[in-house]
Amino acid sequence: MKVIYTLLFFAFALNLQAQQKNTKVHLNHTAIYVVDVAKSGIFYSTIIGIDSIPEPFHDGKHIWYKTADHAMLHVIQGAVQKKEYYKNQHTCFTVPDFNAFIAKLKAANWPYEDLKGTKDAVTTRVDGIHQIWVQDPDGYWIEINDDNY
Repeated sequence: MKVIYTLLFFAFALNLQAQQKNTKVHLNHTAIYVVDVAKSGIFYSTIIGIDSIPEPFHDGKHIWYKTADHAMLHVIQGAVQKKEYYKNQHTCFTVPDFNAFIAKLKAANWPYEDLKGTKDAVTTRVDGIHQIWVQDPDGYWIEINDDNY
């Protein structure tokens, strides 16, 4: 009888957890509109190092990337031209080895800067987190940091 009560308790707890899981708002994806999806794909796959995942359109105009558990970046071709973006509107990725990432940028001759715009410089935030800023092929700003909480 004790086993039955234990199983019923776990079933109730799992059901409650499943119900609660669906009641919270969460980020599903962000999308960027780009001029050349292949060029952007090389950047996000090779320079940033995130993994692409299957996308449903199969039209050569979309690449989806997994950015976190249950969160994605959708890269969509169709922009007519590159635009200028503000640095404060950005996407941020935390990397496991900050110095190795900077070395990878240097090897690829990909420019980076600190928050103020000083080339090849690193910002140290007041909380001790290091960050740099890069732009993707369409000018979207990307923050890279070492916040491995």
